[in-house]
Amino acid sequence: MAETAATARGRATRQRVLDAATEEFARYGLAGARVDRIAANARTNKAQLYVYFGSKEALFDDVVHESMQHMLSTVPISADDLADWAVRLYDEYLERPDLIRLATWARLERRPEGHLRDDADRLDATKLDVIGAAQRSGEITAAASAFDVMAMVIAMSMAWSPVSNVYAATAREGDGVHAGRREFLRTVVERAVAP
Repeated sequence: MAETAATARGRATRQRVLDAATEEFARYGLAGARVDRIAANARTNKAQLYVYFGSKEALFDDVVHESMQHMLSTVPISADDLADWAVRLYDEYLERPDLIRLATWARLERRPEGHLRDDADRLDATKLDVIGAAQRSGEITAAASAFDVMAMVIAMSMAWSPVSNVYAATAREGDGVHAGRREFLRTVVERAVAP
C-alpha cells in the first residue's frame, strides 16, 4: 500500500525531532535540554513533539536507543579481528562524538550502574555470540567472559573519545595523529585478546 502524503510528512517530522533532540541532549543532557529548543530546531511545535514521544524523558530514551542502534549497524563486530573493530569504533567516535556524549548523559542521569538500557542483553547478544565463538575456537582469550572481553575492547576504543579523562580527540586533528593512534590501538587490543 502506498504511503500517504500525511504519513510521509509525519515520519519526516518525527525524524526532524529525533535529529534535533539528539543534538540537544548530547549538548545539555536530559536535565539541561529544553523541549522549546528541540521543537524550534525541528521546525515543529511542542504539542506535536509530545504526540510523537509523550514526554521529554521518553524522547531522551528514544534518542539513546536510536544512537545505540546506529552504532550497532554502523560498526558491526568482527570477532576474527577485534582490533579492527576497536579501530572502527574509534573512527565512529571521531565522526559522531554526539553519540558518546549521549551515552555519557544516559549513564549520569538515568543508569548510574549496570547496563545502560534494559534491552542491553538483547542488543549485545550478537556481539557476545561472536566473541564467545572466537573464544571457544581458541582465536581469542578465554581468560575473561565474552562480555568482559567486549567491554574491555570498547573501553580501549574510547581512550581518546569525548568521555576520556585524559584527552578528547577530534576529527580536525591531523590524519597522521589518527593513523598513529589507530595502529597503537590495534596493537594493544591484539595483545589484550590474544589466547
